Amino acid sequence: MTSSDLEQLCSHINEKIGNIKKTLSLRNYGQEPTLKTTLNKIGDEVIIVNELLNKLELEIQYQEQTNNSLKELCESLEEDYKNVQHLKENIPPHLPHVTVTQSKYMKSRLTYCQINDVIKEINKAVVSKYKILHQPKKTMNSVARNLYHRFIDEETKDTKGHYFIVEADIKEFTALKVDKRFHVMLNILRHCRRLSEIRGQGLTRYVIT
Repeated sequence: MTSSDLEQLCSHINEKIGNIKKTLSLRNYGQEPTLKTTLNKIGDEVIIVNELLNKLELEIQYQEQTNNSLKELCESLEEDYKNVQHLKENIPPHLPHVTVTQSKYMKSRLTYCQINDVIKEINKAVVSKYKILHQPKKTMNSVARNLYHRFIDEETKDTKGHYFIVEADIKEFTALKVDKRFHVMLNILRHCRRLSEIRGQGLTRYVIT
């Protein structure tokens, strides 16, 4: 119900109350048979007003519930924003560049630019994953809900307090190919102490360090 509808309802109630006041002014004549119709009309008006008041009370309760839900959603969004900001501030934006004149090549002829592109994709996967983890469950669709349960199942006591992803997250949120070349890049990131691994239950978890 919109505010306009609520105003119309209140106006209608006031009109009914006015009608009751007018007819009650004739109650002294209620003993006259000719005025029994008026008294019956008063009774009918009272019933209508009572029904309208009940409807108004239900609408007010609904508006209060809606307001509380919106307040909870705002608080949840603020918390999500803080978590995303913390995540952004603690994920390395790129590998440090070296100040040398020759071409900057690493293992398997991978350049710093290529490695940094992979880091950006990994960061994207991490942000996407933890955005779902901090999303209110009642706002999730079926896809997000299934991902949420997978994320929870993959957590262990060793990952508590750490941001991590698995290969399934890379496939889900990025266009990277999880192939031999990708694992070479992961080895480089581990060597540079940008990632660490936690293994268990047949799964390798890549922890952001």
